[in-house]
Amino acid sequence: MTTKRNFKLMPGGKGKKTGGRKGNGGRRASGREGELPAGGPRISRSGRTALAVLAAFLCLAAGGLLFAANRFQVKNISVEGNLHYTREEIIDMVLTDRLSYNSLYLTLKYRNRRIEDIPFIQTMSVNVVSPDSIRIIVYEKTVAGYVEYMGRFMYFDRDGVVVESSETRTMGIPQVTGVKFDHVVLYEPLPVEDASIFQQILSITQMLSKYEITADKIYFNEDDSVTLYFGDVRVRLGSSDYEEKVMRLPYILPRLEGESGVLKLENYTEESGNITFERDEKNIPETPETEETEPTGETEETLEEEAAE
Repeated sequence: MTTKRNFKLMPGGKGKKTGGRKGNGGRRASGREGELPAGGPRISRSGRTALAVLAAFLCLAAGGLLFAANRFQVKNISVEGNLHYTREEIIDMVLTDRLSYNSLYLTLKYRNRRIEDIPFIQTMSVNVVSPDSIRIIVYEKTVAGYVEYMGRFMYFDRDGVVVESSETRTMGIPQVTGVKFDHVVLYEPLPVEDASIFQQILSITQMLSKYEITADKIYFNEDDSVTLYFGDVRVRLGSSDYEEKVMRLPYILPRLEGESGVLKLENYTEESGNITFERDEKNIPETPETEETEPTGETEETLEEEAAE
């Protein structure tokens, strides 16, 4: 007996496949040819290790810089040897930028090097005392005095060599007058008749410094006698035994503050003790009773007791 089988045809006709095209051993194509997998390329284990090391290095470097900035920050500054410039001016010459406030940077910057080419300064050295402290030592040029020439102050050293020309007068350095010259050349000696006068000037300025006295002017008379100016008080020293007379001034000058006149020391000796002060002539102020008055004349006062204190 024959068995009947029923067949049902599917739409699409014979041989039409309903699935996607297979290839490469039956695997489906995942996308366009050459397209990278979703999520980008994968980093290998060795690459991740290198990035971690780099990140750690950068963190350590940043931490080291922060530590150095705080640990070596300059907070204490001492300045020694300055006369012409103030402490603040010297500091501004040395610490020229933000990095200069780091002592480690200063150590490298000024190692075996000094600061030069600054008016009135021979050289300056910078020493790092501790991570937060530095010491600036100023070596100024030896200046004995100055003369005025063509509206400028010409400063000269112990040998009479003009070392600086400035429009600014430096306190503590006396003006020298009475010396004759017809020209001035920077870095050359003043052309005076007798060059030994510079040793005399230096000797007087050293005495004044020794007894902590500051004179405004040193005047050399034609007879080689010397007069010192302290404001309106003129001190006649004569031409010899300067120190014996200068050493009396710290006791006398305070008594003459506000006075105007001549302190006569040219004939002073320890034995004689002869010191007199001659006040300048002054006019009596006008009053209702008298509109014009005659000068009162010069008054001489003996200062032996004051000098003997």
